[in-house]
Amino acid sequence: MNWESWSDFFAMGGYALYVWGSFIVVFGLLFVEVIALRARRKSILQQHRRWVRNAGREGNEN
Repeated sequence: MNWESWSDFFAMGGYALYVWGSFIVVFGLLFVEVIALRARRKSILQQHRRWVRNAGREGNEN
């Protein structure tokens, strides 16, 4: 598709709501996914630290 101006490009031939809305949804979901992955990583690392700490205590009791 060839556009005569930037406003034509942003209008996307009358389908701008669908096109730009889709981009917003995809990038929004990618952002949420990154945040969720960071939170899950932090949780797993904390759980692993607790596990290692508890395993060390049990080894010292024997």
